[in-house]
Amino acid sequence: MSRLHPAAVYGLFKELRIAADDSGPLVLAGAPELVTALRKELLRDGGDAAAIRTGADVAGASALVWVLAAPPSEDDRRALRRAERARVPIVAVVAGPRLDVRVPYVLATDVARAEAGSGFPVDAIARILAHRLGERGTQLAERLPVLRTAVCAELIRRFSRQSALLGAAVFVPGADLPALTLKQLRLVLRIGAAHGVDVDAERLPEVLAVVGSGLALRAAARQALGAVPVAGWVVKGAVAYTGTRALGEAALRYFAARAAATRPGGASRAAS
Repeated sequence: MSRLHPAAVYGLFKELRIAADDSGPLVLAGAPELVTALRKELLRDGGDAAAIRTGADVAGASALVWVLAAPPSEDDRRALRRAERARVPIVAVVAGPRLDVRVPYVLATDVARAEAGSGFPVDAIARILAHRLGERGTQLAERLPVLRTAVCAELIRRFSRQSALLGAAVFVPGADLPALTLKQLRLVLRIGAAHGVDVDAERLPEVLAVVGSGLALRAAARQALGAVPVAGWVVKGAVAYTGTRALGEAALRYFAARAAATRPGGASRAAS
């Protein structure tokens, strides 16, 4: 029976450490007065001011959020075109009465609309950023807590779907489950990183928990295969999806509680 090789786990730790050091800021630009107000919203709950840069320079940026209070000007178009050419993910925030305005170089699904009197659609912005960035949103979520819920939800969704595909394949002859276990481990570590938990030896208990989950998933899938010999791959894919999602949700609760306990006054709240 194949086992998860320690070198694979080490490689994952190393990869995530490198990724943590290679994360650019979120760039805000567009209508100056709205940019200032949105910046304050994104820095709520102890956000790191260095994680946000204002201005149209997208060099080294993780993503660009462009705020419009009127139809795009030529300057807006040129700046958005530069970001699109640089392959920087763009989120447009449209405020004011012209909510039906089309934003060039931005997908319709990547436009968040601010209804009059309702403030900035921070949750919608966070969801779009999470979808566009995927795993790359982890470092921004660590530094900007208002993005954390959306980023973790996206991570759980993506990894669960990937695990379902992998789970349907790894149980055919010649395939093995360690790849699925490694994917689950990656999810747990990503969620931990999004909550500011360092990826290092101190996370060993979480690592062991994921490995144990993978072994349990192996047994459940083999039982499913025996019960449903014809369409067993469907059941095994569902087992992989459900197991990964449950693991992600459990990791989310664990790290969220840990993050709350480490905030000022958090220990006393957690104890009460």
